Amino acid sequence: MLIHPWDAPGDDAEWQHWLAAHDFGQLAANGPPGEPPLVQPLHFAYDPERREAVTHLARPNPLWRALTDRPTVLLSVVDDYAFIPGPWQAAEDQPPEHGVPTSFYAAVQLTCTAHVVDDPAAKAALLERQMGHFQPDGGSAPVAAGEEPYGRLLSGIRGMRLEVREVRAKFKYGGKRSEAVQHRVSERLAERGGPGDAAARSHQQRRLAAASTAVGTPTP
Repeated sequence: MLIHPWDAPGDDAEWQHWLAAHDFGQLAANGPPGEPPLVQPLHFAYDPERREAVTHLARPNPLWRALTDRPTVLLSVVDDYAFIPGPWQAAEDQPPEHGVPTSFYAAVQLTCTAHVVDDPAAKAALLERQMGHFQPDGGSAPVAAGEEPYGRLLSGIRGMRLEVREVRAKFKYGGKRSEAVQHRVSERLAERGGPGDAAARSHQQRRLAAASTAVGTPTP
């Protein structure tokens, strides 16, 4: 993923805050030689303090076989995207039809070492961590090895701890454009109001404000 300086996160807190609210992605693993990578959509729970994500998959999933010799995987999360028509991006001294269309989006890619969890008690603990993330208000019975209602189902899944080794994050929201053009794009997003437009506009305005503040901060 190419990350220009104007699309990079301001700090780790920016991508961590975003990832905390975006817990569905695609896990990519190397397939057999000569075969394409395996890509599995999944929910996950990320823990910034442990620098790991946890998830689980059905035991017959072909991804497990790929991890035996190649445990390095990539967890990719993309959201808050919007298509930006060319005329919206035209510079102030250009006719609208000369503007270049683009895509706005946020993306975080976690390069991880995958650790398979097969011990029943450890799997139950992993599932409890996921349940705590996705169902903080509870409502489901505890997951415990050998106990109903979920204990007998543990044999049908395998857990996975994704130890994060590298993070690459990108917030592509027109940061290289002039403030005038960015404000124009923001107005157009508000007017269009399509799927994803409000979230994209929020990111754009937030990053524009942060850039303006940084420029206006006196140099010590």
